[in-house]
Amino acid sequence: MTPDRLRAALEGAPDPDWLETALRRVAAEPGAVGRYFPAAARRCGRHDLPGAPGWTADEAARALLLAALPADQAAAQADEVYRYGDAAEKRAVLKALALLPIGDAGVPLLHDAIRTNDTRLVAAALGPYARHLAADAWRQAVLKCVFIGVPLAVVADLDDRADGELATMLAALAAERHAAGRQLPADATALLDRLTIREA
Repeated sequence: MTPDRLRAALEGAPDPDWLETALRRVAAEPGAVGRYFPAAARRCGRHDLPGAPGWTADEAARALLLAALPADQAAAQADEVYRYGDAAEKRAVLKALALLPIGDAGVPLLHDAIRTNDTRLVAAALGPYARHLAADAWRQAVLKCVFIGVPLAVVADLDDRADGELATMLAALAAERHAAGRQLPADATALLDRLTIREA
C-alpha cells in the first residue's frame, strides 16, 4: 500500500477539505498530528475502503497524516500518537509504519502490540513493517497468532521468512495440542506441512 493509493481510496470521504487542511498543517507543524489523529474517524468515517483492501477510512486518513510529517519527525510523532491512542489509533500507526522513512525505529511499537492479546493489534503489527523484526521475535509473533487465533494470512512474507526453526516450534506446539486432544488451526497445520516438505 502507498500513500497515493490510500488517498485515491479516500475519494468521496465525508469531509475531504478537513483531510487536506490537516495534511498541510501536519507537514508545517508536526506536533499538530496529535490534534488531528483522534478526529480522523469522525471526519472521514470508519467504513472499509474497497480501493484499499484491509484498510478502513480512519486508518487510511491517519496513515496519510503520519506520511505527511517531515521525515525527521515521523518516528517520534508516530510513537507519541501510538502511546496515547486508543486501539483503533494504535492499529492505524502500526499499519502506517511501512509508509514512513523511519528504518527500524518503529520496532518497539511492534513489540508492544505483539505483547497484547488484542487480535487486531497483533495482526496489524505483522504487516509489511514486520520485516524489521528480528527472526526470533518474528517467529514468536507467528506462534502468538496461532495461540490467539489470528489468521496466518495476515502475516506479511510468511512463506519467505518461515524456516526450519519455526517448523520445529510449530511441531512442538502440534504435539502438545495433540496430547491434550486438540489440533492446530488449519492454516498453521498447512504451514507446518509446507515447511516439513521444504526442509526435507
